[in-house]
Amino acid sequence: MSAHDDPAQDPAAVPPALREALRRARRVAVLTGAGMSSESGIPTFRDAMHGLWARYDAYQLATPAAWAADPDSVWAWYEWRRSEVMRAQPHAGHRALAALAGVLQVDIVTQNVDDLHERAGSRDVVHLHGSLFAPRCDRCDRKYDFDGEPPSSPGDEPQARIEPPRCLYCAHGRLRPGVVWFTEGLPQADWRRAEDVVRGADVVLVVGTSGIVYPAAQLPRLARDAGAFIAEINPVASEVSALADVCWRVGAGTGLAALVAQGSGLASCPPGAEPYDILARGQEARPDPSPDMDLLIPMGDGQVIRLTA
Repeated sequence: MSAHDDPAQDPAAVPPALREALRRARRVAVLTGAGMSSESGIPTFRDAMHGLWARYDAYQLATPAAWAADPDSVWAWYEWRRSEVMRAQPHAGHRALAALAGVLQVDIVTQNVDDLHERAGSRDVVHLHGSLFAPRCDRCDRKYDFDGEPPSSPGDEPQARIEPPRCLYCAHGRLRPGVVWFTEGLPQADWRRAEDVVRGADVVLVVGTSGIVYPAAQLPRLARDAGAFIAEINPVASEVSALADVCWRVGAGTGLAALVAQGSGLASCPPGAEPYDILARGQEARPDPSPDMDLLIPMGDGQVIRLTA
């Protein structure tokens, strides 16, 4: 158990030191890892694959060598992963971070390649390891965007081989998944943004990450060296625990929702109002909120978080 763990602490209660740090903060950085997405049902690399892909090793598919040897199989696997992500939904923790951005500057740096933060309403998320929704040409490096429906429908059998689309610009390359593969370096522009985010933050929340994947694992230490208050939100101890001012042993969804709700109050959704209509109005108002306007963000089960601007 970490020296910062409190066995008497109610797991659903925000640690007082974290509550006080956020009260004083002007900028909050959030570093999210696989544990954030796994609560939405997205398997991690450490999870066993199932169905068609059960006989494959994810660590061997996610390499430049695999792409060079068999691009059709690699593309099919990533299309299956993208399909799984598109069927998943953001959980209360994703929505809580979007809500927190209504009253504080919140910058999210994620190691996850899904789009759950964005679908929950967060903006300008830094994707250190790339995105399943941003393929690029393997020759000219031209970037594309994926929109629309999943590549397969629920219940469809995944395909073992899918030929990658050809690049429309250079006509010689194929679209490759827009993720960082093993042995590849991180995109330098995104890494510099991540460094700037943690060095400029008053509070850094480290959520659902093991702290063993480098260079992303350097970010909490950079934050510590810059004087930030570091809070780990993770049901289990990790390599980050020794750096943290607070280790809160709770899942991402429960902890982040409690962080916002206990700091801002929980209100019922007004009669006759659809929660997602409220979210849309809140998003429009967020860049320049009126001093007397409350921001309402849906958290599910007919409840919304009320944030006073």
